[in-house]
Amino acid sequence: MAMAWGSEVLRHFRISKKLGICIYRRVIHPAPCTFSSDAPTKESEPKEVGRKTISKAMSLYLQRSKEHDEFMKKQQVAYRIGKRHLANMMGEDPETFGQEDIDKAIEYLFPCGLYEPRARPVMKPPEEIFPERKAAEFDESGRPYHFLFYTGKPNYYQQLYDTASIIDSLNKYEDGQIKKNMYPSKENELDLSGSEWIAKEDLEKFLVETISDREYENFVKAMERLVCHPYASRIKDHVFKFRKLLMSQTKTEDIPKPEVREDGKSVVHVTEASRKTAIAKATLTYPGSGNIRINGMDILYFTNLQSREQVIFPLIFTGLIDQVDVDATVMGGGVTSQAGAVRWAIAWGLRSFVSIDMVEKMRLAGLLTKDLRRKERKKPGQEGARRKFTWKKR
Repeated sequence: MAMAWGSEVLRHFRISKKLGICIYRRVIHPAPCTFSSDAPTKESEPKEVGRKTISKAMSLYLQRSKEHDEFMKKQQVAYRIGKRHLANMMGEDPETFGQEDIDKAIEYLFPCGLYEPRARPVMKPPEEIFPERKAAEFDESGRPYHFLFYTGKPNYYQQLYDTASIIDSLNKYEDGQIKKNMYPSKENELDLSGSEWIAKEDLEKFLVETISDREYENFVKAMERLVCHPYASRIKDHVFKFRKLLMSQTKTEDIPKPEVREDGKSVVHVTEASRKTAIAKATLTYPGSGNIRINGMDILYFTNLQSREQVIFPLIFTGLIDQVDVDATVMGGGVTSQAGAVRWAIAWGLRSFVSIDMVEKMRLAGLLTKDLRRKERKKPGQEGARRKFTWKKR
């Protein structure tokens, strides 16, 4: 009998070992036992599962996060109270008093000669004033929320992961369309003209993470691969989260088409490019070797180094310094005005040899804006155009 009972215990122990549990007590005491006292013994007391302790670093992290949330709540309350007071001062309805109304009210109440934007008083929501902080990345037990936490930059790699997933879904959609004998057309392509990728600093603010230049380049390459898909127009909203719209786009119909000569080179003529009283004409030839001739001379026509830099700046900006030949003639005005006229003529002609995005960048850099400044005339009764005579009492 003893041997049978021992083999039964051993059999149950082997089963429990496979299952990863312990039923040894249940085997020894198969039936409930009665005691004289109702109080449970130490053996029968259930062991209380202790709560996992939080490390000091984790507790400090949670404390700082809690303090930041409380600080932002106080600032939001203060902002709402201040907006209501400002609306009452201006005689407006506090419920419909928006941020544009706040800016106009501050401009009206604080008329001053402060031209530096950082010196002017502002009143904006606290989310725009104070930098954004990352939310708590761990739970109370110290386990990270994000599955990419151990990469060190979960938000950055999450965007790359989403980009790869979108490309995969677009490929599946394209395969389904091809099975239906429907092929992509130009209407399905995504038009990115008039916009550019956001800068590295803006991307870091969006991700609330610091990234390196190489990681930024990898992100841009991944997005460019996405926008090259034939059906990229289906995810336009996702792409334009990372695109910055430029100002109103220059009309493409104003850009002249180059003339193609017999030798295969393209030629563009620019006339009446003026700056003050100087008038310049220029002929640009592409492709070329980078020769620049001004009134029959080379760039040494301008003895001033600053004037030479003004002339070649459009070529450097577009990256065509050694690919375009320039033959310009200029008359009238002084050295500075002649250099400005030749520069404007070169920039105006380079539009025919660059992309639409580069034309927008040239316009934003001021290369396509005509300089209408003139010398201010001297005023009677004073020493110069703005200078006054020294006033003496006696």
